Amino acid sequence: MMAVKLPPIEKIHEAYSAIADDRITLEDTQAVVLSSDYAKKYIVKWEDDTYSSNDNASYWKGYLGYPIIAVLMLQGKLSFDRGIAEHFKGINWKKLNTEHKNKYSEAVGQVMDELKKSGTDCDRINAEINKVHEEIAQLTINTKRSALRPPK
Repeated sequence: MMAVKLPPIEKIHEAYSAIADDRITLEDTQAVVLSSDYAKKYIVKWEDDTYSSNDNASYWKGYLGYPIIAVLMLQGKLSFDRGIAEHFKGINWKKLNTEHKNKYSEAVGQVMDELKKSGTDCDRINAEINKVHEEIAQLTINTKRSALRPPK
């Protein structure tokens, strides 16, 4: 079984937001994931250990996009810390990523700076995010390109 293509670590923060905002509807063999601005609907499908999604990252870049990461968290295949999720509620990642010209590390940096200013334990958050990134590197799942094109 092939290891998955490692996503930018910042996609984990976006997955946390999707779960915190309750933007995921899990079904038997698929999930519907709403984008952070609620404008797009992504479909994550799985059969056995093979996953696909029509989000741009998964479809065009071939790495796990935040919709698949969030589904894997909800399925218990990746760690998920509900206490950390609360810090990522209501973040419009689409707007932030656009403002930062899709430099995801800058967008996450802005969010983390604001959390730090409010007294949040960002070291704990970073440790958890790094742990999940390591778990993704160890995943024994397959990915394939979705039959569905990304929504416009």
